[in-house]
Amino acid sequence: MAFASFLSTGRTLSRHCRVPYSGLSRRFISNKPNLRRSWIYVPSSSERMLQKSLGTGSDVIIYDLEDSVAPSPEDKANARANLKKFLKEADIGPNSPHITVRVNDISTPYFEEDVKEILSNIKVGGVVLAKTHAAEDLDVLSDALRDAPLAEARAFPVEIIPSLESARAMWNLRDIAAWKSKHEPRLGGELKALMFACEDYCADTSIIRTPTRRELLFTRSQLVIAAKAFGLDVVDMVCIQYKDKEYLKDECVDGRQLGFTGKRIRPPQQAIHPSQIPIIQSTFVPTPEGPCLGSLPVTNTHRAPPTEVLRAAKILKGLKNAHISEARGAIGIDGEMIDAPMLKQVSIGNPSFFAMSLANPTARITQAEQIIAIAEAANLTIPNV
Repeated sequence: MAFASFLSTGRTLSRHCRVPYSGLSRRFISNKPNLRRSWIYVPSSSERMLQKSLGTGSDVIIYDLEDSVAPSPEDKANARANLKKFLKEADIGPNSPHITVRVNDISTPYFEEDVKEILSNIKVGGVVLAKTHAAEDLDVLSDALRDAPLAEARAFPVEIIPSLESARAMWNLRDIAAWKSKHEPRLGGELKALMFACEDYCADTSIIRTPTRRELLFTRSQLVIAAKAFGLDVVDMVCIQYKDKEYLKDECVDGRQLGFTGKRIRPPQQAIHPSQIPIIQSTFVPTPEGPCLGSLPVTNTHRAPPTEVLRAAKILKGLKNAHISEARGAIGIDGEMIDAPMLKQVSIGNPSFFAMSLANPTARITQAEQIIAIAEAANLTIPNV
C-alpha cells in the first residue's frame, strides 16, 4: 500500500525538504526519501577500488583522501588526481549512491587543493571534514567551498559532515551541531550529519575499547542527542570486527536503539568487502518481520508486539479514521492506547527519510509516517490494514 493512501491531508514527500535552487544537477535528484544507512570508505589511492565502488550497493560512498592515503605529498596528489579523473568519467545519476568525499583536515597543506580540485565537481554531494574539533573548522571549510571553482553552478548545497574524533570535538559538540554557514547554503554548504570516528577518539581520550561498548555509551548518546536537537543525521562508528557478522549485527542493533541513523564501513586496504552492507541496511530500517527492536519478550502478560511497519500502518489508519470522524482523544491499537500527543509526536530522528509537504511547509510528520516513508524507500512491504 502506498504511503499517500494512508492520509487525506494532501501531504507528499519530496527529496528531504529541498526546494530546488536554479542551476544544474537536476538529473541527480531522487523523488523518494533518501536512505543513508551504510557509509563505505573507498581509498582514492586505488584506481581498482574506485572503479568497483559504485557497485557496492552502499547508500553512501565516502571517497577518501585522508587516512587511507599515504601521507607523502606525492601520494596525496596522485590520490586526488585519481579521484578527479574517476568522478569526471563516472556515470552517476539519481539511482547511484550518494557521493561524498573525505578531505584532509584544515591544518594540512592538502586541504585547499582537495576542495579546489574535487569539490568543484557537481557530482559530489557531500564532504566529510576529518578531525573537526570546533565550529570554526566548519567556517574554514565553508569559505573554501564558496571560493571553489564552479561554486555558482551548484543547484544544491554541499552536505557537510564533520568527523568527530577528539575530546575537543565532544567538548564543543553543541556549537558544532548548531553550526550554520555564514554564506548562502548553496555556496557555503549545509550541515547534514554528525559522524563518530571511534578509533581516533579512543586514542585521544585513552579510552580502552571492549566488546561491550560500555565505555562509549555516554559519548555515543551525547552525539545522538546533539544531532536530534538540530535535525541532523548521526552516523555510528566503524565495526572493526568486519568478519564477525554476528558481532556486526549486535553493534548495528545497539546503534539503532541509541538513535543512530547509519553506520560507517572501512574495508581493508586490499579490497572492498561489501558483506557488511546488507546487515547494516537491514538493521537501520523499520522491522518488516518479527517484533520491534528492543521490544518486551513474549510472556503470559506480554503479547508478541507487531512489527514496526505494521504498528505504524495501524496508527496511521487510526489517525485517518479519527481525522474523518473528527474524533478526539485516544485510539486503541492491539490493546495499546495511542493518545493525541503520541499521534502528534514529531520525529526528527532521521531527517533524510521524510519531508514536509512543499504545499504546506509548516506541516509536521509523525513518527508513524516517518516509519512508513523509510519502509517504502527500502522497498519493504506495507501491510494493508
